[in-house]
Amino acid sequence: MAPKPNCAYSPYAVTVLEGLLRLAHPIIPFITETIWQRVKVLCGITATPIMLQPFPQYDASQVDEAALADTEWLKQAIVAVRNIRAEMNIAPGKPLELLLRGCSADAERRVNENRGFLQTLARLESITVLPADDKGPVSVTKIIDGAELLIPMAGLINKEDELARLAKEVAKIEGEISRIENKLANEGFVARAPEAVIAKEREKLEGYAEAKAKLIEQQAVIAAL
Repeated sequence: MAPKPNCAYSPYAVTVLEGLLRLAHPIIPFITETIWQRVKVLCGITATPIMLQPFPQYDASQVDEAALADTEWLKQAIVAVRNIRAEMNIAPGKPLELLLRGCSADAERRVNENRGFLQTLARLESITVLPADDKGPVSVTKIIDGAELLIPMAGLINKEDELARLAKEVAKIEGEISRIENKLANEGFVARAPEAVIAKEREKLEGYAEAKAKLIEQQAVIAAL
């Protein structure tokens, strides 16, 4: 059944889908043929079947470097907000206020052009670009290309409970650090263990040290609220 002539669709999305169907056809032939028979009408293709169509060819002239850079920046921003949620134990579905400080012209343009997209994917209640002289409230921050992202913490968490949770995490990691340090200080272990095992223990020690530093940094942020 062909789509209705007046149906709304994105020509770009349809073009991409048509190419993907041709690429996927050797792997999933039947479903791609079925979908392609509908999509080809929207692309103005009259030939049939899909198995006789050529593979899409890479065309460097069609690459939009500016769009790729914008997309990569948006990914950075979304990942940064999600990392803050994870680090500060904030529920994934809780809407957050996002502030941007020290924005470059490109960063501010990207925010303005993709505000709705950012708010949806990062679960943001609002996005505000701060004036150049505004330091903003006490916040957890992340640096991305051309901007500093701030998530104000006031009202988001229970200060005492979060400090207690972080203290437990620090104590747990300190225990692991002490255990590994004692193991590496044991001359018998170092003499008998394969070099790969020793290297692995040292790698774990570095990882725990980095994790402890991050937790201590979070404690300082929470204590300042």
